[in-house]
Amino acid sequence: MNNRPILLGIVGDSAAGKSTITAGLAAVLGANCVTHVCTDDYHKYDRKERAACGVTPLNPDCNYIDVLEQHIQRLYLGQPILKPVYDHSTGTLVRPEYVMPHQFVIVEGLLGFSTPTLRQFYDVKVFLSPPEELRKVWKIKRDTAKRGYTTRQVLAELARREADSVNFIRPQRQYADIAVRFYPPAAVAPRTTGANLNVQLVLRPTIPHPDLSYLVKEDDTSGTGIRLLLGRDEGRPVDFLEIDGDVASQHAGELEDAIWQHLPDLRPVSDDQFGGYADRSEMRHSPPLALTQLLIAYHLLRKFNDLSQRSPQLARAHWPPLSKAVMGVL
Repeated sequence: MNNRPILLGIVGDSAAGKSTITAGLAAVLGANCVTHVCTDDYHKYDRKERAACGVTPLNPDCNYIDVLEQHIQRLYLGQPILKPVYDHSTGTLVRPEYVMPHQFVIVEGLLGFSTPTLRQFYDVKVFLSPPEELRKVWKIKRDTAKRGYTTRQVLAELARREADSVNFIRPQRQYADIAVRFYPPAAVAPRTTGANLNVQLVLRPTIPHPDLSYLVKEDDTSGTGIRLLLGRDEGRPVDFLEIDGDVASQHAGELEDAIWQHLPDLRPVSDDQFGGYADRSEMRHSPPLALTQLLIAYHLLRKFNDLSQRSPQLARAHWPPLSKAVMGVL
């Protein structure tokens, strides 16, 4: 099928950064070109019911996984769905939403890779795994600011969810094409957050990554803040792309150019949309986040370009115009 949407799966534990990654991608691809689906909307129970039953939303039995599988298949085929909606601010299930897939469908949440049926529909699979101490800080900030929890309640909920996180969330990392880990530099406090965070990207050979070996030196003797290393992850050979939080804008720009030169016609008019994140009420910018979003966007655009070249007439007929981010594809 040549005129289907491109599906990206983003999985990670609560407050791992899924929404931040998704927002940057939607900004550069264009809101009219992206359909966003959160797998957490498929909870069987609301917050009060989960408390009464003693279950957590991380457990697959607490979610309608079979319905999620059917809906992801429909989206893959370019068909609409009537998606359930879970209101995180109140912890309640509300009126379902009619969702039509656009060129790119981003599916993010806790359990997106939990079954073989789900995993087969994604073009790109990304798993986010920040250190637990950092994720704890992010979750406290978010849940106290947006979801009505106290710090004590957030810590108690994290402790209650730990077993399910170990059993159901973290094992999904093995299925990712790209595993993303933001972490504080060794010289700063382990609870540091924000623009100073480094990132390590595990690039598995399950999808064709751009060749960056000629640009990035393994030992980084030049002090660029960017390293490409060969290694093994979960017993499999991978590339590790590491980007420091204090990477100079010049070197970050060189890496951007190196990625886009593989698909020059797809380069956004402006890369400024990448790398933004909310720090309380203020928007800030992180070069490692920007480069992470850029690499994911590259894979989505490359896949879209491959499908469009197979049948450009079908692509033109089926899809509305793309944003400026992907001018030149068709």
